[in-house]
Formats: sequence, structure tokens, C-alpha cells
Amino acid sequence: MAASVREKQAAALKRMLNFNAPPIKNTAAEPVWKVLIYDRFGQDIISPLLAVKELRDMGITLHLLLHTDRDPIPDVPAIYFIMPTEENIDRICQDLRNQLYESYYLNFISAISRSKLEDIASAALSANAVSQVTKVFDQYLNFITLEDDMFILCNQNKELISYHAINKADIIDTDMEAIMDTIVDSLFCFFVTLGAVPIIRCPRGNAAEMVAVKLDKKLRENLRDARNSLFTGDNMGTSQFSFQRPLFVLADRNLDLATPLHHTWTYQALIHDVLDFHLNRVSMDESVGSEASPAGARPKKKNKKSYDLTAADKFWQKHKGSPFPEVAESVQEELDTYRAQEDEVKRLKSIMGLEGEDEGAISSISMSDNTAKLTSAVSSLPELLEKKRLIDLHTNVATAVLDHIKSRKLDVYFEYEEKLMSKSTLDKSLLDIITDPDAGSPEDKMRMFLIFYITALQPPSETDLEQYKKALLDAGCDLSPLSYIKQWKAFTKIAATPSNYGNSGVKPMGLFSRVMNSGSQFVMEGVKNLVLKQHNLPVTRILDNLMEMKSNPETDDYRYFDPKMLRGSESSIPRNKNPFQEAIVFVVGGGNYIEYQNLVDYTKAKPGKKVLYGCSELFNAGQFLKQLSSLGQK
Repeated sequence: MAASVREKQAAALKRMLNFNAPPIKNTAAEPVWKVLIYDRFGQDIISPLLAVKELRDMGITLHLLLHTDRDPIPDVPAIYFIMPTEENIDRICQDLRNQLYESYYLNFISAISRSKLEDIASAALSANAVSQVTKVFDQYLNFITLEDDMFILCNQNKELISYHAINKADIIDTDMEAIMDTIVDSLFCFFVTLGAVPIIRCPRGNAAEMVAVKLDKKLRENLRDARNSLFTGDNMGTSQFSFQRPLFVLADRNLDLATPLHHTWTYQALIHDVLDFHLNRVSMDESVGSEASPAGARPKKKNKKSYDLTAADKFWQKHKGSPFPEVAESVQEELDTYRAQEDEVKRLKSIMGLEGEDEGAISSISMSDNTAKLTSAVSSLPELLEKKRLIDLHTNVATAVLDHIKSRKLDVYFEYEEKLMSKSTLDKSLLDIITDPDAGSPEDKMRMFLIFYITALQPPSETDLEQYKKALLDAGCDLSPLSYIKQWKAFTKIAATPSNYGNSGVKPMGLFSRVMNSGSQFVMEGVKNLVLKQHNLPVTRILDNLMEMKSNPETDDYRYFDPKMLRGSESSIPRNKNPFQEAIVFVVGGGNYIEYQNLVDYTKAKPGKKVLYGCSELFNAGQFLKQLSSLGQK
């Protein structure tokens, strides 16, 4: 299996930082020192992939934002990595006029238009700097990879392509076209980087279909133009697809509005739900020492602390999809092993007389034996310190998550919503939870009620609805999301049938055995130990039908596009009858870590299959609720 899209994007960036020549393997040579100038878009693409240290190894001494005051550094080359927007181009022209750098390598994240290139050329002429503009490249990297198997389109102007933007009632055609073009441009970049032309499937009559039609056209035009095609020659040789092309499933967020509101139970999705988790970095307030400040003193200022959760962090890679109780247990285990190793180093120090023991004790031990032990202890120190850093990181993050679970009773919500979604018998009424002042924030209550409303086979009667509304208002909820969901439900004819969410379910598993013991960092009292059963969410189910070529009324009329076919045939009849080995699922209108995790679990059960998850933006339930409420206020 060839490289993942994350590796490919990182490799493309490294090539760019090496003046668009393949990086030389010989590390003895000093790299050429250079400056990297990016805009916010470029920054978001680079930051999840390359750490500052890696940039330094590539010879980047300074990395600066384009629109900041930059001092001239006349004797170094500058690499620009920016979007081809009007203001960016103006700023480049200004840099040329001010003769800031020795030479300019201009790399555009997405393809630049002819007219804008001419603007740069005329500025270079008037600034007499033509010879300094060494290279101009279109990089086709306009998307952000967060995991080996997950990408999002953008982070900067994401409100322009958000669920709210696509679904607002008063949208005009030209705006919709612009949104679709933005999405298609990013997806096109994604396939260029992947080096593969997909087979596209999409449902009919929604935003996903518009994206599919435009993407098919764009890929087709590029393949036609044989001289300039981005999919021929050398970049196709590195394709990760052996013989078979990938399946590209476009789904629309409107297929399933319950999952993005759902309370979750796995580590990564919980972090995204309750903490500030953004482009693989989690930021949280550091709890400052709990000693009471003297009366009348100002409360201590909370420090913001941010942690990067990266691919190099083995604990994270292993546990990001685990149920939270399991994570708490594992952190505790890691901590115990670390302490044991630390004690070993301390013990050796005392034996070696480094703690000032009497000389007699030392001479009695054979020296050579302990020298070996000490050398190995010392050589394992950097590794131990890195281990300690990761353990501290996860202890802090997991504790913060646990505080939310306990204060908002998230385990109760998670369990109850799972029951709602799988139509199993409910042990207590919805009203009880809404009216319970200790259970969760108004937002939690609203999320649960919306899931109930979305998944209900018959909407509640008017009198019941009034009663719920009153209870929600008393609990301090904003009801505007409900008015949007009501319209949405009336508009989408598909009643969510129980089978839609699979027979999901949670089994409570006794109390936490290990975590409950007294020595633990995590006081899990009163939190339920819930274990997930594997079930497929709607997005995963659609993918399964299309990937395995199963016949299912839900997906039978999905449209079929093959950009490599000469005539775009308007059939929804797949030419290819074999199941696909690789697929990319993309949700137009936004996605979440719950669906991502569900797809990862699905793929684990299918050896040899690879599935990537992408979405136009990544939101957590709180951000999604805000979008729903602004839609509901219209």
C-alpha cells in the first residue's frame, strides 16, 4: 500500500520548501537558508503536517505571515505559500517593489488565474525584479489533512461553505455556485495530490449532487487537455491505487442531522465536543493551584495551555477511538509503568553512591555490572522524559474531559441518546432529564431533544410539543434550532426509520475495576462504564452499500460519474461490478469525529479496505447548534 494522503501532502510541502526539487537524501550538506511567507490558509495547511523543527531542518529560518510588517532581508530567497487572492497578489507586488528578498519562489495553494499572473508580471517589470521571480507554481494543496485518513477543506473562511451557508432559505443562485466552486476547487486539489481519478457516486437533488456534477466536469476537462493534465505521467506513477480507482462517495449533511448533535463516548470525539480542539491542537485553561487566595485578592488568572495531539504520539494513535473509561485506565497504567522506571533510575543512583552513601557500600559491588546498568538508565532518559511529557499531556486532557462528563452527566446523555437512536426502550422520560437541573447545560438538553425529534417516527403531538417547549425554555434553552429542524423534517420526505442508526446500543459494564482503586488519578465515581457495540451510522451504511455493490433502495438511484469516460453518460448504472478496495467519503455541509470514528471502526473489520473521511468543515455539536439556531431565526 503506497503512501497515505497525509504523507503525500507532507511530501509535496517538503518538495516546495526545497525550491520544488525533490529533497536530497544526503543530510550532510547544509540546507539553503530561506524564508517562508504564508497567509492564514497556508499556515493552516502546514501546521498539522510539519513541526517548526522540521521546517528548521529544511532550512526555513523565519516563517512569517504575508500581511505583517516584514523587514527586508536582501540576501535570502523567499518561498511564498499563499492563496491567489486579490489582496495577496497586491502584497506580493508591493514586496517586489520594496525589494525585500533576493529571489522569490511563488507557490499558490490553488491554481492562479491568467489575469492575476499578468498583474504580478507587470509589477515585477516596473520594479525591475523580473530576474528575481525565480519560479511560479500552482501547488494544488488547498485542503487540510488532519489524520492519515481524514481531511477537511478549509479552516479560515469556513463560514462561507458551512451548513448554514448552503441551507439558508434566502440563498441566491450565484452564491450557491460560488460555494460549490470553492468546495470543488479543494476536492480537485485533493485528487491531484492523491494522484487518482475517482469514480463518483452521489444522491440526487441536493448540494452533494451539485458538487459531483462540477467535480466531474473539472476532472474531465483536466484529463482532456493531455499536455497539461495533472493526472498523467510522473505523478500517476506514485499512485496509491494499484489497479483500481477509488470510489468517491459524496454525502449530504441533511442525510443525518442526529449524529452531529449526539453526545459521544470516544476519546477524540469527546475532546472535540467539550474542549477547544482545532486542527489537531487542544487548548484549555490550566487549572492553577487550588490553594485559596487571600480574601479580597483578585482571582488568579488562568493560563491557556495548548497541546498538539500528533501522529507521533503513540498513546493518542492507539486510544483516540477508545471509549473514555478505557482511556482513563490506560493513562493510569502508563503512569504506573513510568513511575516504576523512574524509581529504577533513582535506585541505581543511590547504589552508585551518587546520593552520598558511605564508600564501603560501593566498593563491595562489582563496578562493571553497575556501570552497564547506569549507562542504560542514562541512555533511556530522553525517552523517559518524552514519555513523561505525553503522560502529563493525556492526564491533563483526560482530567479536563472527565470534569465535563461529571458536571454535565454526559454519560447519562450518551446512553439515553443511543437508546433514542436505536429505538430501544427508554428507562426514564425525556421530560425528567430536561427538567433535572443537575443534568447538563441547556445546550445538552437541546441536543438531546433535537435527536428525539429527528429520530421520532411520528412527531410528538402539539400538546406534548408545547409541554417539551415549556420545559426547555424553563431550562434556559434557545428554541430557534427546533424551528429549523421542524421545517427540515417537513421538507425531507424520508422519515428516519429505526434501521437508519443500526441496532446500536451500549452495555453498561460493571464499575471500573482498575480506575476505582484509590491510587488512581481519575475519580470516576458515579460515571457509568459504557462499552460501545459496533453499529453503522447512516454515512457508513451508504458507503458500505456503494463500496460492496450491495443493492439497497437507499442508494440504488445514486448517480454515477466516471470522469475518464469520453462521453459523460447520464446513467446511474455502475459499469464496474467489482467491490471497491478504497473509498473516500465526503460530507458536504460539515462532518464530525463521531462519523470519522465510525468509519475507522468499519474499516478495521474489513481487512484490505481503505476508507478516507473528508468534510467541508469540522464542527462539534455546539458549533452546529449555533448554525441551526441562526437558520431557525430567519
